[in-house]
Amino acid sequence: MPRKVSLAKIPEDKLLQLRLKDLKVGIEGTFLKRCLDDLHDELDQRGLRIRPHVWLSNEWFSPTTTPGIAIPFYLAHRRLMRLEKKKIIDVEGGTTWECMQILRHEMGHVVQNAYRLQRRRRWQELFGHSSTRYPSYYRPNPASKNYVQHLRLWYAQSHPDEDFAETFAVWLKPRSDWRKRYAGWGALKKLEYVDQLMAEIADQKPVVTRRVLVDPLSRLTDTLEKHYEKKQALYAVDTPKTYDRELHRIFSADPRHRRSLAASVFIRKNRAKFRQIVSRWTGEYQLTLDSVLDDMIDRCRELNLRAVGPERQLRTDFTVLLTAKTVHSLYGPGRRKWFAL
Repeated sequence: MPRKVSLAKIPEDKLLQLRLKDLKVGIEGTFLKRCLDDLHDELDQRGLRIRPHVWLSNEWFSPTTTPGIAIPFYLAHRRLMRLEKKKIIDVEGGTTWECMQILRHEMGHVVQNAYRLQRRRRWQELFGHSSTRYPSYYRPNPASKNYVQHLRLWYAQSHPDEDFAETFAVWLKPRSDWRKRYAGWGALKKLEYVDQLMAEIADQKPVVTRRVLVDPLSRLTDTLEKHYEKKQALYAVDTPKTYDRELHRIFSADPRHRRSLAASVFIRKNRAKFRQIVSRWTGEYQLTLDSVLDDMIDRCRELNLRAVGPERQLRTDFTVLLTAKTVHSLYGPGRRKWFAL
């Protein structure tokens, strides 16, 4: 991409044909820089000397080979954030609060790998073995008190490394009041261990110090269009394609109501609110819920269902239905869970 081309002005069809390496975006001058400064302040407050090096890539991650954090490119420009929202609906890390949540988590990986904490016997007793193979999917137990709750999807339960990173993030967060919040939980032992361990290594030099860039934006040759094709595929799930009985309980197929608002139109009109509410309470990605909503809209149209009755009650009933279907899909027998990101 020529340097003079403005991301703010380029048409979307041409934007999607750009390679990631040609986006020419950086961290300086963005809200990411302020977030990183805040992260450094939090580390200072905890007495930790280690500082991560950071770079832009295609997603959030922290490699085991270097004490650094990769940040997704779309957070470096408002136009790219808008494209992410359009393609994925969620903009992971798109607010200062959420960005800090993720940075604290990734910092946990940095600390673990830089000091090779996973080799310690007590670490293994509390968190498990870091050498455990990462699963494609994991089955969280939302009621478990053996893990902290930080990122969504009960992510601490996906792998021992993620358990430590999540525990570290809760410990690092200012005013988290973790002793009180997790009183009586099995997770409290992990938090107390992290508290003791960080005091022990605070002034020690990390074992892993070599700073390298893993999959930096400058080397990624996928176009934005190809990137989003791959990313959207991650959210594809096998969901039930018929919801007839449940939809008939909420909407009407009685010919007497044929002049009432079509149920498909009612769902479309409220879909953003349904999606946001159910995502907040179940942890499911909004893009996945959007696919389920498309199926329900199509089925309402095929059944010629009508939205009859008080709109507020209809919205409540449909929200309950979508939540129930989502929970069953996430925890039902034989259902694979979400991706371990």
